[in-house]
Amino acid sequence: MHEVIHEGLVLARHIPASEAWGEGLKFFSPDSDYIQVGSWGYPAGKELLAHSHNEAHRDVAWTQEVLYIRRGRLRARVYTPDDQLLTTLEAGEGDVLVLLRGGHGYDILEDGTQVLEIKNGPYLGPDVDRRRLTT
Repeated sequence: MHEVIHEGLVLARHIPASEAWGEGLKFFSPDSDYIQVGSWGYPAGKELLAHSHNEAHRDVAWTQEVLYIRRGRLRARVYTPDDQLLTTLEAGEGDVLVLLRGGHGYDILEDGTQVLEIKNGPYLGPDVDRRRLTT
């Protein structure tokens, strides 16, 4: 796993497919992240105990995104909280990107690229949840 860090703040995590998928349960985020990211892989016959989640009110200050690259390749541009381009990450099939803070943009590198995006909600609309960068 590769973390993009700026002034002690984790802005993004790139989890290559080779690390994202394997046997057992693995989490890639500390308990303090607003979005929790993990993977699991078990053999046939494994039983996961049924459970439900308790109502628990949380104070969420940042929208955080997770991208799963199902097919193709993309380049993610990662920006600092003050809108400066910090780095780029290339991700391909099976990779996972976690965007925690700062800004981000994407360049699709292959035709047919398919990405599953997951983010915390509720979604408050484009005027409240985001602003476009003019870098």
